[in-house]
Amino acid sequence: MSAPPSFALHTYGCQMNVRDSDLLARRLRAAGLAEAASEDEADVVLVNSCSVREKAEEKALGKLGLLCAARRSRPGLVVGLTGCMANRLGPGVFGLVPGLSFSVGPRAAPAAIAGLVRDALAGARGRFVPDPAPGEAASEPPLPDGGVPAAPPVQSYVTILYGCNRRCSYCIVPSVRGREESRDPRAIVAEVRAETARGARDVCLLGQSVMRYGLSGFAWPENLPSPMGFTEPLPRLLELVAREVPEVLRLRFTSGHPAGVTDELVRAMREIPAVCPHLHLPMQSGSDRILRAMRRGYDAAGYLDAVRRLREGVPDIALTTDVIVGYPGETEEDFEATRRAMEAADFDNAFVFKYSPRPGTPSSLLEDDVPDAEKRRRDQVLLADQDARGQRCNDRWVGRVAEVIAEGPSLRNPARWSGRTGQNKIVVFDPAPGLRPGDLVRVRIASARPQTLYGDPLP
Repeated sequence: MSAPPSFALHTYGCQMNVRDSDLLARRLRAAGLAEAASEDEADVVLVNSCSVREKAEEKALGKLGLLCAARRSRPGLVVGLTGCMANRLGPGVFGLVPGLSFSVGPRAAPAAIAGLVRDALAGARGRFVPDPAPGEAASEPPLPDGGVPAAPPVQSYVTILYGCNRRCSYCIVPSVRGREESRDPRAIVAEVRAETARGARDVCLLGQSVMRYGLSGFAWPENLPSPMGFTEPLPRLLELVAREVPEVLRLRFTSGHPAGVTDELVRAMREIPAVCPHLHLPMQSGSDRILRAMRRGYDAAGYLDAVRRLREGVPDIALTTDVIVGYPGETEEDFEATRRAMEAADFDNAFVFKYSPRPGTPSSLLEDDVPDAEKRRRDQVLLADQDARGQRCNDRWVGRVAEVIAEGPSLRNPARWSGRTGQNKIVVFDPAPGLRPGDLVRVRIASARPQTLYGDPLP
C-alpha cells in the first residue's frame, strides 16, 4: 500500500495566520494527508501569506517562486497560496507565480482546502477560490478536526472577530479580511474547550481589533447572563470562557485599541483570575498630527490615559505595542514625539515597522517622502530605546518569583527550558526531572535581559 500524500505549511504574518494554518493542517490530516517532516519531502506545500507590509508579501512571493521552480525536479509537487495576499491579488497571482497550483482566501480555505488539494494532486492547476461575501458564510468555521499533532502547542489561538471596520489610512486589512463579524460566544467556548483537550493551557482570543468584539451587527444571547454583572460583550466573553472552560490556565486577547479600554474591561482583567495581566496595545505614533493622518481615532494624551487606567487597575500588567516610522510627512519633531510617548508609556516590548504603502489604502495616495535611510535610522533609534526600557522593566523582576507555563527546550540552549509568565515574558530555566510542556513552574528570577528572564525553579 502506497503512503498517503504529505503536506507542509509555511506561515507568514500575525497570530491569526498561525491559527488559520493550524486549522488547515487539521483539515488536511482529516482528509487523509500526512504531515511531512520538511517542505523538501512534502507532496503539497501551502503558503499562508500576509499583506500588511510590503516585505511580508515579497517574502511570500519569493517563497512561492522557489517552490514552483522546484517543480522542475519534483513535477508532482502541489504549491498552494492562502492568506491575505490571496484575496489582495486575486486571480492575478497566477501571472506573478507561474506554476502555482491554486489560491484560496483565508475565510474560504477551511471548507475548500481538502478539495483543492485533491484536485491539484490529480493535475488541476490555476483555480482561485475567493472569500465569501459578508453574510454568505457562517461566522465561524466548523470546529477543528484531524487529530492531534505529535507535539501540540501549549499556547493556542481562537479567532473571535473576523475583519475590521476601523479603516486606518495605512491598513489593508479591511480590504483583504472584510468587515467585522463577531462569532457566537457558544461556538467560541466550544472551540476553546477543544483546544484544551488537545493540550492548550494558554489561549489567546484573536481579532484584528479585538476590543470591538460584539459591537457590530451582533446581539449577546439572552440565555448567557453575566454573574459578575458585565454588560459589554468582550468582558462577558472573557467571563464566560473562564467559567465554562476552567482547564484554561491563562486567557489573553489581541490586538487592542485604546478606545476599548473601558472600566468594565479593566475590571475583567483584574477580577477574572484566568485573564492575563498583559495587553498588546498598538500606538503606531506619538505625534497627534500623524495619528490624525493615520485615522487612528485618538491622540497621544488619550492613548496615555488608557495606559494609565490599565496600570492603575491591573497590578503588574505588561504592555506591548506596535509603532510605524516614516509615515508620509513624518518630521523629526513627529518622531521625537513618538519617542517621548513610548517612554511615558513604559512599554515592556515594542515592535517597530518601517512604513510601506499598501495598494488601495488612503495613505498610498500620499508621497512616501521619508527616505529609506531615515526610516532605518528611526527604526534603530526606537529599538535601542526599547532595549533600554525593556531591560529596566525586566530588572524589576529580579529576585521575584514568577509562575511560568513550561513550553519545552529553549531554542538557543536545548539543555534548558523556556516558558511564559502571565505577562507573556519568556523565562529560561533548568528543567526538573519529569517536567512536561504545559506544567506550571514557579521560577525565582535571577537575571534579566531586555527580552528574556532567567531563573531557578523552586520545588
